[in-house]
Amino acid sequence: MSDTDQVREPPSPLAGVRVLDLSRVLAGPYATMILGDMGADVVKVERPDGGDDTRRFGPPFVGGESTYFLSVNRNKRSLALGLKDPRGRELLWRLVERADVLVENFRPGTLAALGFGWEACARHNPRLVYASISAFGQEGDPEWTRRPGYDLILQGMGGIPSLTGPPDGGPAKSGASVADVVGGMVALQGILLALYARERTGRGQRVDASLLEGQLSLLTWIASGWLNAGQAPRRAGNRHPSVAPYGTYSVRDGWLNLAVANDAQWRRFCRALGREDLAADPRFETNPLRAEGAPALDAEIQGALSTRTVAEWTRVLDAEGVPAGPVLDVERALSHPQVLARGLLVEQSHPTLGTVRTVGPPLRLSEAPAVAGQPPPRLGEHTREVLAEIGCDGEEVEALIAAGVAAVPGPG
Repeated sequence: MSDTDQVREPPSPLAGVRVLDLSRVLAGPYATMILGDMGADVVKVERPDGGDDTRRFGPPFVGGESTYFLSVNRNKRSLALGLKDPRGRELLWRLVERADVLVENFRPGTLAALGFGWEACARHNPRLVYASISAFGQEGDPEWTRRPGYDLILQGMGGIPSLTGPPDGGPAKSGASVADVVGGMVALQGILLALYARERTGRGQRVDASLLEGQLSLLTWIASGWLNAGQAPRRAGNRHPSVAPYGTYSVRDGWLNLAVANDAQWRRFCRALGREDLAADPRFETNPLRAEGAPALDAEIQGALSTRTVAEWTRVLDAEGVPAGPVLDVERALSHPQVLARGLLVEQSHPTLGTVRTVGPPLRLSEAPAVAGQPPPRLGEHTREVLAEIGCDGEEVEALIAAGVAAVPGPG
């Protein structure tokens, strides 16, 4: 068989892109993990004395490894390198000069104080895409740009918790770290746009991703209601302020989410419910009327919904073209047949833990699938390998390790 007859795997979309990952915790590591999933060579630079903070976030731990760290660090090589030592900084410059992308999420000004701010790095490498992820952005009111921020703080400042929870309760954050993960997604978008622009201009640029702005971007129609009509919804539990019936309802064996988004769906829903009388009720004739009378409407439909199970209602309503679905816990969500059919959960062989499972990338390209590749690295697992690639001989590397400027994994 000739070479032209052989079936070749399509190249990963970011094959050949070198990413220098100076980020830690969640937002930055999430972004760089997706870059790695798409074929980039990601070198994660960590402190020799403990590495990324999330290596110690737990419980739970598995075999001494934090499951938090495992969740966002696959497809990376770990270089344990101390940047307070001039020898470590000189090695970092070598990495900067050969990188396509640098990602950092220190407090604004921290890397500049070490000599690795955007302007300095751009002078050394004009093609570099330099992505900074911070709580409040790199510029603006200095009272805020200087502040650190964690997911809880940014969720609270983004407005969404004020809208979340029961009407008579207090604000409630999302159970997932949406400020960090959305911030990472925003940074990822910016990095890819900057790489695309570089193809035309030959120049890199800075990406400034703010967790606060990521949260505010999620407000969409809520923000528009306040900006244009002076109105914002108040906490209403799982009800929707503009659509009804739309919420979470108790059924015979659990909870059902129901989203009736237009009048045609409403009529089909009433037929499935066995309450055609409601379709003719002038109180509920249109969606605005149903939204205004949501408490009375819920009282009318709740009794009928209680007669069947989640599975029964899901099947009946699906047959009528009415959107409905179960409320799943994490275990059932991750084992849902569609999740398994899509191959979302990826498995990797870890040198000390055996098989590690993580949630794969939430995007797919038809011609260039993501590759699971490397498992989350041990601290300093690739120190010798990466330093050799930038010109360090074996004797120099061992001297750096002995001096504590670099580190490799311990035995076991």
